[in-house]
Amino acid sequence: QVQLVESGGGSVQAGGSLRLSCAASGYHYSRYCMGWFRQAPGKEREGVAALDSDGSTSYADSVKGRFTISQDNAKNTLYLQMNSLEPEDTAMYYCAAAPSPGVYCYTGNPYLQYECNYWGQGTQVTVSS
Repeated sequence: QVQLVESGGGSVQAGGSLRLSCAASGYHYSRYCMGWFRQAPGKEREGVAALDSDGSTSYADSVKGRFTISQDNAKNTLYLQMNSLEPEDTAMYYCAAAPSPGVYCYTGNPYLQYECNYWGQGTQVTVSS
């Protein structure tokens, strides 16, 4: 059974950093498009970063230059390094996976979240000003 388990969320002040982790079991990342999504209260879920099976990455404009998505194949773990955090980054963060190839693995793809078969339970990130 495929499982994704996020960790690493917490509360930080603006300008701080956090690293989110997403541990996978039941499959290997190398065959999937992996994404980080977030949802703030009262807002729609949005794609933050994506990592395709060929290693290509993409980011939402709001996090470019501040967030970095990466993976450790040996540990089957996906990461999201978040630097220079802003109060606007406050949200529940989720990792998700979609089979690749077969999906347009790009944060600009508005349908990416609907093509993800597997989701983690989420980890809360709170940034105070």
